[in-house]
Parts: sequence; structure tokens; C-alpha cells
Amino acid sequence: MKLLYTFISLVLLSFQLSAQNGLESIIVEKYYISNEADKALDGDGGELPLNSVTYRVYVDMLPGYIFQAAFGEPGHELRISTSTSFFNNEDRGNRFPTYTRNQAQNNTVMLDSWLSVGGALKDYAGVLKAKDDGENTIENADGILQNEDPLAGIPLKEQDGAVLLPTEPVTVVGFFDADLTVFDDANNGPVPTIFSSTDGAWSSLNGSMGPDSLENIVLIGQFTTDGVFEFELNIQIRNEQTLGVEQYVSRDPTGDEIQWYQLIYNEETIGLEDEFVLLDNNQVQVFPNPTTGHVTVEIDQQIPMSSLNNRYTLTALDGATLFNGRIVDHATQLEFNNLLPGVYILSLQLENKYQYYGKIVVIR
Repeated sequence: MKLLYTFISLVLLSFQLSAQNGLESIIVEKYYISNEADKALDGDGGELPLNSVTYRVYVDMLPGYIFQAAFGEPGHELRISTSTSFFNNEDRGNRFPTYTRNQAQNNTVMLDSWLSVGGALKDYAGVLKAKDDGENTIENADGILQNEDPLAGIPLKEQDGAVLLPTEPVTVVGFFDADLTVFDDANNGPVPTIFSSTDGAWSSLNGSMGPDSLENIVLIGQFTTDGVFEFELNIQIRNEQTLGVEQYVSRDPTGDEIQWYQLIYNEETIGLEDEFVLLDNNQVQVFPNPTTGHVTVEIDQQIPMSSLNNRYTLTALDGATLFNGRIVDHATQLEFNNLLPGVYILSLQLENKYQYYGKIVVIR
């Protein structure tokens, strides 16, 4: 087994060196949607507007990359905004997720708006709820945050998207203090609320990797609002093997910059019909993995398979599509012939509603 892990590590290293771009995706997760019970509880937390949506924004990178910064510069505005205001918890609210696990149990602390480079609270890293194992889920001491709105996926009371793991602190560069007040512990700011900069960044000085080194998904912010949520981001990541730095911008790339359309987000134009429910490894199993090129994909029987448009795609780490086709049953055998040893990305889109992606290691 140790030899196998060593071989996989060598394969990962070789593909990191050859991959063109280290950014895989920008993921926006609907973390929670507030209900009447959440709104009714005021106390020290401040009033949370009904139907507020808590969004989490993640950077998904290839193995071996680190997240360094989200930045604004002349010609590349960094902008996060809402048509109303961001909810900032008045009890433990802060610009960054520095509250403790015990403090997170109180009122609406878990829904505070903040900037991050991996952390969800003190000594805990943020993960997609679908990637959380459900152990040690935080129980709200006031009996709220219990909503099971299906548009927010897995209920917060079951999987809270936080795993015990120290993370890097946020380092702010270039922002004036006034720029960051929209994330302070108060809810009396201007409407609409706009956080914008062309000469600032929030960053991780040592670089941040995801809790799962293969998935390598880093949480960079959480934002709660009852308005239309939008952002335009620019980010910098680095390949830890080659030390090559890559900058991704939302618009008008120059030089070696790479334009990435997912760095622009507008909840109003995306629409609910375009959002996918992310399936986890309990709902989709792919085996054997590592493989010589032949795998079986098993999909949970509770996931409907009536559509004729259920599809799979296998891509290389440089983004090139190698195989694609239909998924016709809950158990489907796929053959990926003549693949070189390495790491590949398998993605599924099912019923125009569900999405899965995972890494496959091919060996010989």
C-alpha cells in the first residue's frame, strides 16, 4: 500500500509539472437560507432578514497548487456587492472567521459575512457541505439555523462545512480600513453595499491548500444577504513544484494573465435553473481507482436517471476533453483506452440538476 501511495504521489508530481493551468473552478455554494425562526431571534446577533442566503466562495485548484491572493489592481477591479446589505453578526461578527467553535454555537454567528484564505472558524477549515463527513457538526444553542430549504442543499444542522484543521490567517494588503467596514459587526451600512478595490488584496502569506490535498478546494469568503449577490474577482495561485505563479482575471487579460469567466458571478442572471446539486463520493462511487483504464460508475438509487441527457466527461489536467458520452443506468462501465499513467478529471451531469466531479488515477 505504501508503494502505491508513493507511485500516486509521483504521478501527481509529473502531471503538475505538465499541466498548463492550475485553476480548475470557482465554486459558489449556497450554504444556508434563513427562515422565520432565524429572523425572529435577535438577541446579540442582530436581526437576520427573512430568506437571506449565505454564499460560500471556493477556489478549486489542481493538486500541488496554493492559493495566494484575491486582488484588485488598475484595470482589474475586485468587487463584491449586494443590492441590499451584507449580514454581519453583531455578537461575534468580524472581517475574518476568527470566532471559536463555542462562539459559533450562539445565535447567527455561523452566518456572518467575512473574507478567508481557507478558514471557516478558529482552528477549523471550510469545506463544501457535500465533502463534510458530518462528524462534530456544530449544534446551535438557540435552536435556530434548522432550515431544510432544498435550494441550500444539505441542511446546516447535518453537515456544517467545517473540519478540524488549522488554517492560514488572512493578510490584508492595500485596503483602507474604511474599505473593510462592510464586514464589521454592524448592520447600518449603505444600500446597496459595495466592496471594491483597484489596489488591494486579501492574501495568504504562506499560501493555502485545501483540507483534501487531491481535491484542493480553498474557501475564500462567506457572504450573507437578502439581496442580489454579485462579485468580480481576480486571483493568484502558485505551483509549489515549479514555483510558477498564475494570475486569473475576470476581464481584459494582459501579458500572462488568464481570463476565467467563473470569476464573474451574478445570482440574478445565473438563475436557479442553472445551478447544480453537487454529489459527493457517497452518492457516486467510481472503482477501481487507481485503474488501468476501466471503471464502474455507481450512482445512488435515489438519484433519478430518467433523462436522455445524462452525460460523463473525462478531461486531462490541462483541460483537454479525452472521452465523453452518456450515462444510461445507475451502474455504468466506462472504458478509457490508451490513457497514459496520470491523473484525470471525471465529471457527470445528471437530470440537468446533479453534478459530480472526481479525480481518477490511471496506472499500468
